[in-house]
Amino acid sequence: MRAAHSYPKNRLKVLLLENIHSSAVEAFARAGYSVETVPGALDEAALAARIGEVAVLGIRSKTRLTAAALAQAKRLVAVGAFCIGTNQIDLDAARRRGIAVFNAPYSNTRSVVELALAEIILLLRGLPEKLRQMDHGVWDKSLGAAREVRGKTLGIVGYGNIGMQLSVLAEAAGMRVLYVDLAERLALGTAQRVSTLHELLAASDAISVHVDGRASNRNLFGAAEFAAMRPGSVFLNLARGHVADLDALRAALDSGHLRGAALDVFPEEPARNGDPFTHPLRENPRLLLTPHIGGSTLEAQADIGRYVGQRLTDYIDGGSTEGVVNLPALRLPPQEQAHRFVHLHTNQPGVLARINEALSAHGANILGQYLKTDAEVGYVITDVDRDYSPALLDAIRAVPHTLRFRVLY
Repeated sequence: MRAAHSYPKNRLKVLLLENIHSSAVEAFARAGYSVETVPGALDEAALAARIGEVAVLGIRSKTRLTAAALAQAKRLVAVGAFCIGTNQIDLDAARRRGIAVFNAPYSNTRSVVELALAEIILLLRGLPEKLRQMDHGVWDKSLGAAREVRGKTLGIVGYGNIGMQLSVLAEAAGMRVLYVDLAERLALGTAQRVSTLHELLAASDAISVHVDGRASNRNLFGAAEFAAMRPGSVFLNLARGHVADLDALRAALDSGHLRGAALDVFPEEPARNGDPFTHPLRENPRLLLTPHIGGSTLEAQADIGRYVGQRLTDYIDGGSTEGVVNLPALRLPPQEQAHRFVHLHTNQPGVLARINEALSAHGANILGQYLKTDAEVGYVITDVDRDYSPALLDAIRAVPHTLRFRVLY
């Protein structure tokens, strides 16, 4: 007799926080899941209270998914980060519980790049000051230090997906592009790599930062880095709020050493739209502040909703871990004539043998089997071609080092 599906679709609960785009809601609804949406972020206590019966959780950058919150997630199978970064999620705690985490590493790249290029143009033209003067009824057509971007040098710190595409658009606008990155990257167009950050700073009219959230990037830009920048240059941070020392940035702006700066990310950010925002540089006339909107375009959010939603449904319904960030990545075609089991376990010798012993003992014929491991976790997908008894499932669940076992179809 065939065993029942572990989670009937109409009982699969999906919780989406932080105004995730309707394209994700539609994807889950089409797949037959029960979807609940929450407009803002939830703190740890509120999330822990809501997560108990949730099978799929969707968040953006403001919700912190901690080990304590995950400990209350009794049915959680997968988490979707509907954004680029995953530093707001305790990935190790999720992996230990057999919970897959997916993100959208590319979907909002173009939107961030367009904002960065727009801000470079605004800053080099001195428009933040002009806009504030107009707001106060002051008409000032004086040239000041306004400059074109054509012929100027852009220094990119972090030549990943965003940095690479920014280099292409900046070159199209007539800029010379230099970059620095810890990894070897193929330079696009005529972009040139330099050896050190300080070499980049000394040679650039504009610096745009696009690094990840690792601890070593905290205060990557301090007093020494701002002093090393060209006099009259501009600074942009659309990466992580902790990248720049704000006191050092204020000193560089107040002294006139920097022409201007733009910040889209901050060390502390309001949890919801409409909450008050305070910042030590909020009134500086040469500073552009935006509310973490680098990826907030209709196009980007729709793409993110579709992409992450598809990754999650592929995993829940078919076992594919393509695009996962904390488990081995494995993709395989659906098997319509078989029953599919997925098994997550700590990477220990003999687990696959024990699974196969259970299958053999209960007379299950294996049509296909796929295994992928990393240093900590193993992931096995097994397709069998005959009916099976609940005793087989109990035997597989009892295999030592099992983190999670699911029956897909």
